[in-house]
Amino acid sequence: MQISFLYFEGCPNSDSAIKLLKEVLSEKNIKDDIDIIKIESEEDAYRYKFLGSPSIHINGEDIEKERRNDEPLYGCRVYKTIDGHSGIPSREMILYAINEALIQ
Repeated sequence: MQISFLYFEGCPNSDSAIKLLKEVLSEKNIKDDIDIIKIESEEDAYRYKFLGSPSIHINGEDIEKERRNDEPLYGCRVYKTIDGHSGIPSREMILYAINEALIQ
């Protein structure tokens, strides 16, 4: 499984998001490396299909499935979770994306 964590310098939510991602991977006993990608420009945002900081891609796809065709954004990310809007994805969102990748 290819796991990428994308962020930009100074993102207020990147530490919490990477911590949550690592917790979920540990719970699922997934030992694959996380590719940490620092987005430094709008060009990088387009190259990596970056939807804001922080973003998580599993096998090259953003974990927020319904937003995969959104225009790239070099800015802060807001996730639509069942509890409302958040600067980090929900545990369930990460789990769903991992489980989806495991069955493919």
